[in-house]
Amino acid sequence: MIPQFVLVVFLALCLSGMVAAFVFSDRKVLTLVAWLGVGASLAMLGAGALGIAGRGFSFQLWTVAQMGALSFSIDSLSGLFMCVSALVFLPVSVYSEGYLRHYLGLFSMRSFCACYFGMLISVVLVLTAADVVSFLVGWELMSIIGYLLVNHQRRGQEDPHPGYMMLTMGEAGFVAVTLAFLVLAAWSGGLSFSSLRLGGLSISFPVRWFVFLLSFFGFSVKTGLVPFNRWLSKAHPVAPANVSAFLSGALLNLGIYGITRFNLDLAPVTTLGPGLIMLVTGTISALVGILYANRENDMKTMLAESSIENMGIVSAGLGAGMVFYSLHISVLAGIAFVAAFYHMINHSVYKSLLFFGAGSIDAAMGTRDMNRLGGLIRFLPWTAAFFLVGSLSISALPPFGGFVSEWLTLQALLQSATLSSSGARVVFALCGAALALTAALAVTCFVKTYAMSFLGMSRSNGRELNAHTDVSMKMAMGFLAILCLALGLLPTYVVPMLDRSVSNLVHTSTIDALVPPFFTTTMEDGSLPAAFSAEFHDLGGQVGRGILPGRGLVVLHRGGPLNPVVFAMSTSYTVVVLVFLLGSTYLLVRKWPARRMLSVRKPVWAGGLSSLSPELTYTATGFSNPVAVTFSAVFHPTRVEDSSEMVGHHFRMAIRRLVKEVHVVDRLVLDPVNTRIHEVANRLARMHHGRLNSYVAYILATFLTILLSARIPESYQLTISPCVIVIIVLLADRIL
Repeated sequence: MIPQFVLVVFLALCLSGMVAAFVFSDRKVLTLVAWLGVGASLAMLGAGALGIAGRGFSFQLWTVAQMGALSFSIDSLSGLFMCVSALVFLPVSVYSEGYLRHYLGLFSMRSFCACYFGMLISVVLVLTAADVVSFLVGWELMSIIGYLLVNHQRRGQEDPHPGYMMLTMGEAGFVAVTLAFLVLAAWSGGLSFSSLRLGGLSISFPVRWFVFLLSFFGFSVKTGLVPFNRWLSKAHPVAPANVSAFLSGALLNLGIYGITRFNLDLAPVTTLGPGLIMLVTGTISALVGILYANRENDMKTMLAESSIENMGIVSAGLGAGMVFYSLHISVLAGIAFVAAFYHMINHSVYKSLLFFGAGSIDAAMGTRDMNRLGGLIRFLPWTAAFFLVGSLSISALPPFGGFVSEWLTLQALLQSATLSSSGARVVFALCGAALALTAALAVTCFVKTYAMSFLGMSRSNGRELNAHTDVSMKMAMGFLAILCLALGLLPTYVVPMLDRSVSNLVHTSTIDALVPPFFTTTMEDGSLPAAFSAEFHDLGGQVGRGILPGRGLVVLHRGGPLNPVVFAMSTSYTVVVLVFLLGSTYLLVRKWPARRMLSVRKPVWAGGLSSLSPELTYTATGFSNPVAVTFSAVFHPTRVEDSSEMVGHHFRMAIRRLVKEVHVVDRLVLDPVNTRIHEVANRLARMHHGRLNSYVAYILATFLTILLSARIPESYQLTISPCVIVIIVLLADRIL
């Protein structure tokens, strides 16, 4: 009864917030969002934790005619995603109080509050739905409210196109997901997830492929995978920073949840193909996302492109796990899934932190253009410190969480040697190399972001003198910064939590393969081989035993007798080494020479200039230009030259070069598809010419086709009849 009670409390808090939003003034609504939002997030976190611990529940609400009972449940998988969502919504609630205060009188805080709590309800509804109807209702509710929140601060004269693009692409994905559910339900004979699981075990090979493609397309739209990623870079710049935070930190994860729930629980994959498709798609998404993130100078647009990169890494890990799962290599599948979910958690935390930092800069400076920033570390020191933590974590540098999850993902891909298919091994190798390149480009991207925004000279003409950040905004960023560090320092405590969710998918536990029990065993009790335990004891693997709880502080993959250690690492011990090295370097460089020499401060030489002006400093555009040149084949900009001439057409008065940027997804996928659709539509439009005889012929052709279809076997009617109608109609139109 405890999980049900926690959810009742959650629902009561959200409904109270929605009602109270229209009772209190805008200023009081901000406090309402903070307190009730924190309470609802804690309730969501508690319900999710109970689900992970195996104390979930299942119940039916009521029965809908012709659709069956609306049922809800929490298991270890939905519990994991609820916990991750709660860890995002909790700081978002706190951050919103200070951030939205800058927009009092400009936008309706009441409508934001109502939509915000509606979003919380819709997320929980999606994660707890145990039947098709409940899931689709929650999914549609989440999409509509997300559109309203993205457009919340749009004024009447601003372009509504980004919000419409987000909603339109979301609806296209919704249709695909609905079709996938209906096909599986038609095969299973029921709409409940339990019925779908039974039917998913026996569906035919073509139907399984059809269902996978529909579900993967539908959920990939929400996740932002290539080629369905264009809405992300359009929606984020127009959305408030707090909305961008949970859009990237929580809502994108629901696409991962849908893919996992559908293709590993309801209709589990049985062949290599789906996993390889997801692995390749995720890798391409990661590489394309980080390339365009390097090009962007608008901070929020850059972070949106980076979200595409990180969701690509998560999807690549899931794809690798699906390949191992289809080959019944359960331990490797579990390791890949743990790595994917670990990276998903890390992304939710550090991306929310970075969006908070971008929002704080925008609120204080009135701009997010990195070419117009600089030197903010002197005026926004707390924001600079927290943004640095997020930048180091997203760059996968130890001792922060991003390093652990990306390291585990790459190690999982390196296990391709166990695959029997040489083609699959080649795909794994290429994807591993591309993800390694992605990690290097991520470092470049966030070095540029931090250096051009917080270091160097200011390029904002004195606006930073009045810059400040509210206490609630600092508290929210500080909470997430601590989580970034904790996820990096304590992976051996995070992996067992993830193993509870993953073990129900792969039907085996990976905890013994990833976190050996160095703290709970001795060399004599036989839990670990004596030689194995002794070697790691000599290396310090049991340091901390008797003081810290848990199994140990070392993450490693235990192989077979011939290769007992496939890979091993410990960020917990690494941080001690890092602190020692940094401390020693500081003492040697700063303190020791200071006793021997007298330092004199003088103006910096500026190339013969009396002073260096901001216009002469390095810009974000200049920093990213080498990446743009190196990968020009991907960006492929179109240069248009327009020149004016004077005397006798021999001397040019001015030359203007315009560069038209066309996104690689638009150029290779969306534009060709759009062109073909317009061609078909134009051909069909010719049929609407107003000639009555032709319309009568259309009706006659359709009637004859219906009569002829009676002679066609029933199994072919669905395929042949529409084709015959189209052919007869086109012939009639051509003759008449």
